Amino acid sequence: MSMKQKVILTCAVVGENAYNKAHPNFPVTPQQIADAAWEAEQAGASAVHLHVRDPETGDGSRDPELFLDMATRVRDKGVTAVMNITCGGGAVYIPDQSDESRAGSGSDIATAEERYKHIEMALPEVCSIDVTTQNQQDGDTDLVYLNTPYTLKKMAKRFQGLGMKPEIEVFAPGDIMLAKKMIEEGYFDAPPCFQIVMGTRWGLPATSETMIYMRDLLPKGAQWAAFGVARMQMPMVAQAVLLGGNVRVGLEDNLYLSRGVFATNGQLVERAVAIIKNLGCDVATPDEARAMLGLKKIV
Repeated sequence: MSMKQKVILTCAVVGENAYNKAHPNFPVTPQQIADAAWEAEQAGASAVHLHVRDPETGDGSRDPELFLDMATRVRDKGVTAVMNITCGGGAVYIPDQSDESRAGSGSDIATAEERYKHIEMALPEVCSIDVTTQNQQDGDTDLVYLNTPYTLKKMAKRFQGLGMKPEIEVFAPGDIMLAKKMIEEGYFDAPPCFQIVMGTRWGLPATSETMIYMRDLLPKGAQWAAFGVARMQMPMVAQAVLLGGNVRVGLEDNLYLSRGVFATNGQLVERAVAIIKNLGCDVATPDEARAMLGLKKIV
């Protein structure tokens, strides 16, 4: 697979996991997230991937009203980048250490309907769906990220009904196998869009060999992207471009420009744009990204 002439550059402006609260520019409120999306687009992002946080505590949230408020502010700000909203909340199981058959403090397990309620309200063009179940770690907390095929299929069917493109996030080779089966069964429409997540605990290592292996497992004709976390963010940008993929950067995945130097979303996007151009490619405009992904107009 050769390099693309046009590369979709997504900025994941804010995640829902624990972060270093010393960061002076980390967006928390709906307005701050909208401002960060605008900043990312002005720096060259084709798309923005969005979560919300509790404005009072800064913790990740799946409150549908917060998502609607944030999405409305993003649109009112004039952001034209492809809007991609997470659907990953409501899947955290933290076993009670005295009885692992019981969910302990911090667990958040929701029904499929609860997990896509905010999508029905905010109506983004793209929504992420995590086709994985695995051990993970958020800060010092060990957890199981739980996405059963039953729940994934209910979510995927609802996205089809809304005319929305799912971004299929995969964290392991078996995730691609499950996603391919779901494509065969009609839960994901062609062409599918994959996001390869690398460098998380305890997921795929952020290496060239791993990315090549994962890419080669993807179904023919799939659009795909890959990203690395922390210091592997920019190396994985370069590797994905060289392998014919799209890319993602942003404060969800990495807080730093260099050791000890906090980044903004705009700075991370600018650095990714430079890498893409230095490798002989161009960043897709938002409308070019829509055409590449085969998006339907939702709002």
